[in-house]
Amino acid sequence: MFRAAFVVSFFTLVSRVFGFVRDMVIANYFGAGSIADSFFIAFRIPNLLRRLTAEGALSAAFIPVFAKTLQKNRVEAFRLANNLLAVMTLILVLIVTLGIVFTPELLKVIAIGFTDEEEKFRLTVQMTRLLFPYLVFISLAAVLMGILNTLDHFASPAASPVMLNASIIICAIYLRESFDLPVFALVAGVLIGGVLQLAIQIPYAIKHGFIFSPVFDLRSELLRKVFMLTIPALFGVAVAEINMFIDTVLASLLKEGSVSYLYYGNRLVQFPLGVFGIAMSTALLPALSFQAADNNPAKMTETISRSFRAIMMLVVPSTVGLVVLRDPIVNILFERGEFDSVSTLNTGIAVGYYSAGLLGFVGVKIFVSAFYALGDTKTPVKVASVAMVVNIVFNLLLMGPLQHGGLALATSIASFVNLVTLIFLLRGRLGEIDGARMFRSFVLLTLASLLMAAVLYGGWEIFFQRGYTVLGLILSITTAVAVYFAAVWMMRMEELTDIVNSIRTKLRKIESKS
Repeated sequence: MFRAAFVVSFFTLVSRVFGFVRDMVIANYFGAGSIADSFFIAFRIPNLLRRLTAEGALSAAFIPVFAKTLQKNRVEAFRLANNLLAVMTLILVLIVTLGIVFTPELLKVIAIGFTDEEEKFRLTVQMTRLLFPYLVFISLAAVLMGILNTLDHFASPAASPVMLNASIIICAIYLRESFDLPVFALVAGVLIGGVLQLAIQIPYAIKHGFIFSPVFDLRSELLRKVFMLTIPALFGVAVAEINMFIDTVLASLLKEGSVSYLYYGNRLVQFPLGVFGIAMSTALLPALSFQAADNNPAKMTETISRSFRAIMMLVVPSTVGLVVLRDPIVNILFERGEFDSVSTLNTGIAVGYYSAGLLGFVGVKIFVSAFYALGDTKTPVKVASVAMVVNIVFNLLLMGPLQHGGLALATSIASFVNLVTLIFLLRGRLGEIDGARMFRSFVLLTLASLLMAAVLYGGWEIFFQRGYTVLGLILSITTAVAVYFAAVWMMRMEELTDIVNSIRTKLRKIESKS
């Protein structure tokens, strides 16, 4: 599982780097004004639906059923997968059709603040309608990802987002002059990227033994089981994304640029979340599903504990680093062209408040995976409902005094409410959750991270005063990371040993193949 997580982390890292280049290109050409706001709202709608239809809820319900069936009957498991692909295609076409027809009504709910600006609203409607077909490609790609991950192949699904980011970058740079409004080059990039994300996984599915065959059986008990598990998971698995979406709705009521500040700030926080948290949860769900099928709660507890402790070792210092260096990072990545110093300051505020909830975002993904592996999609829904109420309450309380920063902080608070509740309830299911070891690791890692923060702050001040910006940031981070891992090593924490051993094993495999 750790080796699989390493593979996913590596390709996610590559994807995130391309993602930052993508955001730098968008920031340079379109800034953080009304046109950028319109694109981000239009892009967020199919992205949210994608997480609900496939990447989040459906995958979480499908993988445990597929894994259990695969253990018993490979032919039946492949029949289930083909049936799901066929039925999902029909459902997605219907959703896209309805979405295109009712886009104005949908945006009047989602971006109510745009309705007073006729031109901005019209542009958002146009882009949203054009982007809806992206949902079909990316959702089917997510189903293929679940199939490949269960078949113990993680590389191509993890690498597929690179296709999307590369497509947007190329179209933004080379096609923007081909449109009356240059922003439509971004729309073209998204659509092309969606096709590529689906196409790149098909050959690997065939290579790993998956046989594509036409199956359309609405009476299938296994398919019905997948959809029954999906229904409650539609809300539960995507609570963080839905909270972000609520932020967007409320941000549209604040000053111009607030939607973009939250978008860019969230993108920075998504970097460690994707590289560490999503990577681990992606590798974790198939492993836990097989353990749950074997009825082995003790093994599940050990797997969850080791995974969460390993993730904390990476996420806690990431949180501290983002808080300390939020303004320099935003400045170096985005401040050019239409993205000015005011945009940097406001985006930095969003980064700081979102970073506070990073451990909560990551932890939720890991512990929700445990419930899904157990075939329980209802409990995460109940917990997510509580977290959603907490998010809305704190949004309304904080958006006045803190503006868009209050929306980001409310999301972070809600994520920790979600995480703590899930841990408590999972302990009741498994009997033991290894809480003492997890808490001890958290305390030690926090101490090491505070030492790292002092090095980061001092190093950046020295380099910044001497005029070294990019180099100074790299040297500050490199030195601080070295100090952090030295402190962790001196504490003899087993989490570091787990990660080092998994990397060594993967490198040996690569060397043996070469």
